[in-house]
Amino acid sequence: MAKVKITLVKSGIDRHISQKKTLFALGLRKLNRSVEVEATPQVQGMISKVNHLVEVKEI
Repeated sequence: MAKVKITLVKSGIDRHISQKKTLFALGLRKLNRSVEVEATPQVQGMISKVNHLVEVKEI
C-alpha cells in the first residue's frame, strides 16, 4: 500500500464534532503537525471529510 503524509493546516476549533473526531482519529492533534499513514479506503474517506483542513502528500 502507498503511504500518505497528512498535515493539519487549519484549526479544528469551531468545527462540527464529527470533523474534530476525524482529525483526532487520524492522529492530528496540533496545528502544523504531520502523520504518515497507509492510504487505505477508510483513511481516504477520512481525508475527504476534512480535506479543507489538511494538506495531503503521497510518499
